[in-house]
Amino acid sequence: MEYTERSYRGQFRQDDLVHFQVVVRQTDLDIGVRRERFSPELARWVEEMVRQQRELLEKYIEEDPAFLHALTPCQLLPGAPPIASDMAAAACLAGVGPMAAVAGAFAQYIGAALAKRSKDVIVENGGDIYLRSTRPRRIGIFAGKSPLSNRIALSIRPEDTPLGVCTSSGTVGPSLSLGNADAVVILSPSAILADAAATAAGNLVRSKEDVQTAAEFAKGIEGVTGAVIIKEDRLAACGQLKLVPLNI
Repeated sequence: MEYTERSYRGQFRQDDLVHFQVVVRQTDLDIGVRRERFSPELARWVEEMVRQQRELLEKYIEEDPAFLHALTPCQLLPGAPPIASDMAAAACLAGVGPMAAVAGAFAQYIGAALAKRSKDVIVENGGDIYLRSTRPRRIGIFAGKSPLSNRIALSIRPEDTPLGVCTSSGTVGPSLSLGNADAVVILSPSAILADAAATAAGNLVRSKEDVQTAAEFAKGIEGVTGAVIIKEDRLAACGQLKLVPLNI
């Protein structure tokens, strides 16, 4: 499998925002905020938040190793931190293991905290996005070697945000998927749920004939508002979303 780590970020970044990167071990965030809101102190504050949430999650996983390895919903031990509880709840709705929601969870937690300081916020974590915006945005869809890759985008209205937009793939990137979709993109007010649902829907795609069934399955998950699934030259879309050409 050919994969260039984070190669899409140059196209993803928004010209009206200041983007900065926060990396704490495996957590690698690209963050955009309003120019007047950015400062080195803000970046350090975000980094500390990431460290704190990672420490909470890692400590819990030490106590409950099944949380890390489960591929289906699992019960939590008493005293689990909020981030673990939110991941487990989303995983239960989607029918997957809680770690399927980890990237979306960090995007959601950091994005929601930043939204109290900047009216425009984008947090991207390995293709999983938390977005709050006061202006229309377009989010391009990268789908590996599919002929539809980098050809279409989601058109996001300000009134649709805060919004989670999360992507899973069986052919691109390091994330675990039991299917072969080139891209599964899920929209939800919760990036945590969107991440879990993307994994669940992606697991259903073995061939391009499966894309419609998988999209309908995803839209049927409580809290999911939209789904786009791409396999080779086939695309299926369901729910409240608008697709537009990427370069318009």
